[in-house]
Amino acid sequence: MDGHHGQKGALIVISFFFLHLVHAQDQQGFISLDCGLPPKKSPYTEPTTKLNYTSDADFIQTGKRGTIATEWVYTYKQYNALRYFPDGTRNCYNLGVMQGINYLIRAGFGYGNYDGRNIYPRFDVYVGTNYWSTVHENDFNDFSDQPQIEIIHTSKSNSLQICLVKTGTTTPFISTLELRPLQKDAYSTDPGSLKLVYRHYYRPDIMMMARLRYPDDVYDRQWSSNYYYPGELEINTTLTVNSSNPFRLPQVIARSGAKSKNARETFRFGGGSSGNPSDNIVIYLHFAEIENLQANDIREFDISWNGNITNSAYSPKKLQIETVFNTSPNKCDGLSCDMELVRTRRSTLPPLLNAYEVYTVMEFPVSETFLDDEYRSCISTEHNKLAWDSIECSYSNKSTPRIIS
Repeated sequence: MDGHHGQKGALIVISFFFLHLVHAQDQQGFISLDCGLPPKKSPYTEPTTKLNYTSDADFIQTGKRGTIATEWVYTYKQYNALRYFPDGTRNCYNLGVMQGINYLIRAGFGYGNYDGRNIYPRFDVYVGTNYWSTVHENDFNDFSDQPQIEIIHTSKSNSLQICLVKTGTTTPFISTLELRPLQKDAYSTDPGSLKLVYRHYYRPDIMMMARLRYPDDVYDRQWSSNYYYPGELEINTTLTVNSSNPFRLPQVIARSGAKSKNARETFRFGGGSSGNPSDNIVIYLHFAEIENLQANDIREFDISWNGNITNSAYSPKKLQIETVFNTSPNKCDGLSCDMELVRTRRSTLPPLLNAYEVYTVMEFPVSETFLDDEYRSCISTEHNKLAWDSIECSYSNKSTPRIIS
């Protein structure tokens, strides 16, 4: 999906594999931290997801443990406790990882009025010395009060730091930190790390849970459901859909989707935006033909991004998931990434879509440096120009800051 006709610059992933990087179904390689959980209460199995969580006490030496107020109730147990950081500007988790592996990294924040002040905080989160995201006070103003941030990142060494950085008068905190190793060829981080904008699927019925994750998704991706809009029809099948490409979509997603009501209608959906028109965007589209076609039926459509055809005359495979994505990141038209699936002239059926994911590409040029066998970092970004603990940093080589005093 590179803005040109045809399939140049796009990858259609349809490969099969027998050896997986990790046995994700049994949580091998998962890191699931309940931040602020007393070690004596660790580990435990979260009752909803059956994920195994441990205390964060062995991964960080700073911060204080807190508990949400009694009147607050969260869906997941790991949001009942938290770790907050009233001291210092920057506090970091040190995690052991596998070098060169793609990780889904997710941090969750359940405020729950733990401090009795009813003041939502604002602070930054970094991957090592590189800015990842800002947790805004406005992020808490919804029914869940537990915002999450997520990124797919390739580890450059056997250790990884996730840091919370104070940027104002409020206190950073964190409820849960989760790392999930991914199949190497599932998501391409060659352009940069992939910060999640959103991940949507079309749920098969109105009664089904709105958010889907592990154990349905072996990578523990979290999927939000799309409602069917006017002009769209629900489609689903009870047959097994082959989803054994590297993305390994859950069966409930592979078996359901949406299509245009009218065969001549274009299927339109918002590809999403990060809110910054200068950001580079990658979109993953997941397709499978899940309807029983007659001998003379043809389903064929062009995939268009902001009016530019990126894949022409595409036909979903029968009961088999394919994933289409742009290998070269594109910018949105203003604040909107408008996607269209446009029926070709010879097609007798309308376009369909099972699920889609939208990411912002984040370039992480800065690597960490060591001091006295302890991680210490220099940060220089548009968000912060800071030197920690009176350390002076030299930026003559922008890719690798060096401590000079």
